[in-house]
Amino acid sequence: MCGLVGYAGFAGHVPDGTEDTSLKEMTETLACRGPDASGVWAEGAAGVGHTRLAVVDLVGGRQPLVLARGGRTVLAVAFTGEVYNHAQLRSELTAAGHRFTTRSDSEVVLHAIDAWGEGAPARLEGMFAYAAWEPGPRRLTLVRDRFGIKPLCYARIGDAVVFGSEPKAVLAHPAMTARLDLDGLRELLLSAHPMIKTPGHSAFAGLNEVAPGTVVTVTPKSVRTCRYWSLSPVEHRDDLPATVARVRELLQEAVAGQLSADVPVSVLLSGGLDSSAIAALARPAAGTLHTLSVDLGSQASDRDTMGRDPDGPYAELMVRHLGSSHRRVQLDADLLADPDRRAQVGWLRDGLTLGDFDTSLLQLYRAVREDFPVTLAGDGADELFGGYRWFTPQAAAAESFPWEGVLDRADLTRLLEPALAAALDLPAYRAELHHAACAEIKHLPGTAPAEAALRRDSYLNLTRFLPCLLDRADRLSMGVGLEVRVPFLDHRLVEYVFNTPWDMKTFDGREKSLLRAAVTDLLPEPVLTRSKSPYPMVRDPAYRAALTAQVDRLLAESGPATDLLDVAAVHSLLLDATGADRFPREGLELVLDLDHWLRTHRPALHL
Repeated sequence: MCGLVGYAGFAGHVPDGTEDTSLKEMTETLACRGPDASGVWAEGAAGVGHTRLAVVDLVGGRQPLVLARGGRTVLAVAFTGEVYNHAQLRSELTAAGHRFTTRSDSEVVLHAIDAWGEGAPARLEGMFAYAAWEPGPRRLTLVRDRFGIKPLCYARIGDAVVFGSEPKAVLAHPAMTARLDLDGLRELLLSAHPMIKTPGHSAFAGLNEVAPGTVVTVTPKSVRTCRYWSLSPVEHRDDLPATVARVRELLQEAVAGQLSADVPVSVLLSGGLDSSAIAALARPAAGTLHTLSVDLGSQASDRDTMGRDPDGPYAELMVRHLGSSHRRVQLDADLLADPDRRAQVGWLRDGLTLGDFDTSLLQLYRAVREDFPVTLAGDGADELFGGYRWFTPQAAAAESFPWEGVLDRADLTRLLEPALAAALDLPAYRAELHHAACAEIKHLPGTAPAEAALRRDSYLNLTRFLPCLLDRADRLSMGVGLEVRVPFLDHRLVEYVFNTPWDMKTFDGREKSLLRAAVTDLLPEPVLTRSKSPYPMVRDPAYRAALTAQVDRLLAESGPATDLLDVAAVHSLLLDATGADRFPREGLELVLDLDHWLRTHRPALHL
């Protein structure tokens, strides 16, 4: 796992404003993503930087990688992520005459690009992003994996392009200026509340993300965007027993493939169905199975309005069942509310946070990284198998994102200055996003309306909701130099389950019936039958009290966010901050996050 940055000029010279130290400074912004090594390459009008977290071929995997013929560079590549089928591709490429000097998957990517060009991404299985520069045709190719597990963004500067794994790397170029316009503020707010991600967009004006499953090709004449993968309808012909068996086979293959590493690997184990399934499937191949979980102790409620049960008893049951070497990571409210830790989360995410959900996850990742550079997690299972409580015919019939009614319990824009809130018009913007997303979905002829509606909601969850969680996991894990792998997002598994009829996914009347049936012989009954329980949140009143004090101080000091806020509305929020309603808490977090984001990036405002 790594970070990449770079620039490419298409008028025969480096981008205007580029200095001798620019590439190095851009690379240094991603040091946390690659703590083991860094390197830069520059030639002519282009330069590439890379930071490395060594996971495969610890000695031979340094980057950037350069391919030369006749003493001239023909290809320079920076790659981040993991390609799980690199051994098979290496054999195929070797048979075609390519020669390798390392065991790294990054060198396989270099030769795959040389051999297959824009056809290379479709041959790769894994989570990845890469930038490839060809000096001859002056062609820059930017690629991101099918689900956007690994980030990549870029910006135009005149006749040049600057790119990087994260916005902060691109903004570090001397010619870049952070700018916030109305669309950017909409994206900034919606990505956190209620978690809607628009593919290809960012909060910064003029800075684009490479959309998942996409190739962006830049030449002196054009910028071309092409999808190399998308979720498409395929007729499902297997009966229920065959479907259950196929899901088990695909998931088992995914877990086995993602355990491969030259460093110690662990599994995050909450005691829920998803993480327990991964841990159980990993056990035979893992030797000693190492698991970790987060523990909020008495601060977590017995059961709250979101249906959370404490994870601890279920995690302990799985530990005894698997015989794993387990560590519980204990957290407390003071640590989660600490302004410095919240600021670190905001810096890592380049956006608004999910409050204590993020600070606690960062602390869990930090604890994992003490012993394990790689861990497996259950991300994607709920979106794929229908685990959330908004997967219902009623939600599917609504003309909105199905999770809005559950997660968007209060209109946080009421804290914004009224004229700004009116200009944003988030309800209309969300309706536009929903309409555009639904227009992407294709159905097979003869698909029943009810099935089509639930398939649509599955698509929306996988392409608009899940990317928010993947971005969160990537930024926070890479912030401590930890690689998080997600077996449920093996694209073969996703393609198969996505096209499975809804009545098979819920054949016993419960959420995730298909997944439960596929691992029924691996898990103890209480875990197997446990209802979905979201990631735990801290319930200690001290947490909310700390947020209240911080917002009160922000208002007294007239922080930068106060120019965008309805100060009277925020003051009323402080008066209600001790109530049971979640809105005050989320409102307090929004105010603090927005202020920190503005302080950090100091954007020019075009609102």
